[in-house]
Amino acid sequence: MTTALRKEDDMSTNQAHAMATRARQQPELTADTATDYRTSTSSPGGLRGEAQLLIQTRKAQILVRGRAPTKDRPGIPGLVRFGLIARRLWIASALDDPYADWYLIKVLEALNEGREELKAMQEKVAGLLGGVRGVELTIGESDSPIHVPLRFANPYGYMGAYLVADYDELARTILTAKHVGLMVRDDAERMLAQGGRLVRRAFSATQGWRYLSVTRDDMAANNARARKAIETMGEIPDKSVLEGTLRPRIAPDIRKPGTQNADDSDDIFGLMGTAGAQAAPTDVRDED
Repeated sequence: MTTALRKEDDMSTNQAHAMATRARQQPELTADTATDYRTSTSSPGGLRGEAQLLIQTRKAQILVRGRAPTKDRPGIPGLVRFGLIARRLWIASALDDPYADWYLIKVLEALNEGREELKAMQEKVAGLLGGVRGVELTIGESDSPIHVPLRFANPYGYMGAYLVADYDELARTILTAKHVGLMVRDDAERMLAQGGRLVRRAFSATQGWRYLSVTRDDMAANNARARKAIETMGEIPDKSVLEGTLRPRIAPDIRKPGTQNADDSDDIFGLMGTAGAQAAPTDVRDED
């Protein structure tokens, strides 16, 4: 009898071990037993996407790469350089540079104003094409447009690309209206130049800013960095920007000392010089 009880006890122990082993091998389940807990709580990889700027006119093409100044003609600020400076402004803004915020506010205002004015001009010219009775006119399209890959590291580079795209559409519409006799040459050229100035004005809004490692704490202390910034870029006219109560509508979070990464040290120029503001300049040739 004792031997039988001992065998039965050993069998119960073995069964318990087997059940425990099977339990460990099975995935943990949530309240919904159809969901694998480990799978549902693992982190997804980073998001990846593509963006391309479609260019169909030479007038818009030159606004992508820009043009260096010469003794015979002035330079033209382009999307590529604008995106690079916007990246530097973005990084400096994250490091609590009030001047970077001030310039981003001005850049955003110029971008928005440019798009609004280009839209109004586009509607005016498109109205000419749609106002001819009995004739259906469509806006001309390039038979070999340029696809410019966009790889900007901040939203402002893409917003600059939207502005160029708006101008490209306007240029196509104006050139079509001139071709079909709805605009005379002088009016067409005048409007094309006006639209181009809107884009260049927005891209030029970054001019004058310099990275000087200045922060709002420096400005409050009126130390050497603050005085150098004022000497170089002038006083910030809006006190709320200086105090940080007013920031650009589109801006990075501010990373105070002790919370920023090791790469975001005081000498930020190394990071600022890296890639991250590309607009395929090799695909865009200058206009003669």
